Amino acid sequence: MQNPKPKLIVVLGPTSSGKSDLAVAIARAIKQRRLAPGAEVISADSRQVYTGLDIGSGKITKKEMRGVRHHLLGVASPKRTFTVTRYQRLAKRAIRDIIKRNSIPILCGGTGLYIDAVVHDHIIPAVPPQPTLRKKLERESTESLFAQLTQLDPQRSQIIDRHNRRRLIRALEIVLATGSPVPPLATSSPYDTLAIGIARPSETLNQLITTRLRKRIKAGMFNEIKTLHAAGVSWNRLDDLGLEYRWVSRHLRGLIAKDVMIEKLVIESIRYAKRQMTWFKRDKRTHWVTDDAEAMQLVEQFLDA
Repeated sequence: MQNPKPKLIVVLGPTSSGKSDLAVAIARAIKQRRLAPGAEVISADSRQVYTGLDIGSGKITKKEMRGVRHHLLGVASPKRTFTVTRYQRLAKRAIRDIIKRNSIPILCGGTGLYIDAVVHDHIIPAVPPQPTLRKKLERESTESLFAQLTQLDPQRSQIIDRHNRRRLIRALEIVLATGSPVPPLATSSPYDTLAIGIARPSETLNQLITTRLRKRIKAGMFNEIKTLHAAGVSWNRLDDLGLEYRWVSRHLRGLIAKDVMIEKLVIESIRYAKRQMTWFKRDKRTHWVTDDAEAMQLVEQFLDA
């Protein structure tokens, strides 16, 4: 008889939907209800992995963790790109360590590529930079790069930041070198997985995005980005980091007015949320919930099975 697969809970959803709060609530309930000795959260967010990207990325604070241990927050320098391959390796190691402590790992975030790399054990192609191809692509417009990616890898084009030339060029390098787009979702997984998605009406989510942005500005997001730049993170790199870091840095450089910055950031955040949902909806095994009670009912059934 084969050993049972280790259990893994995934909490996913679009930006501003309340993923972190739900993951903490689930982790605390698992221990309080004695469903397992404990539970720990592994972040699956492509910007929260960086040190210093706290307010702008919505990184959970110590107070908000409420005593629940978190992993893969602030583990990389923002001066250098953090790859999906590296994330996959570190996340799998964290899962193994959590299981050794007889606790339940909870993978929580909104970066679909990170989640799929762990849950579906995708083999990430090790494609080195292609200097000749890169020079050719760098001569093309951003719109042309995005159009090519849409044709060659439609799924990747749905979630990529269409304004980020570096990511567009890298995505084209990979698909042209491997001859294949994003791999389809695997039917098997190394884990016994419960995936919980947070469903919010679009009007509600749009309001949450707008409210969260204003809170981040009041919390000191401008100073955070000034500090990052003073520490050696270039304006171009901040632009690459997208959303808050892109538009606030452009305002700080005097390229756009504050009201334009806020307008652009709200629009881009709403578009990003739509791209996230398009990616997540690929997996029909995800259970979509509207409140914590629904989520906890699923968790209890899953851990009792």
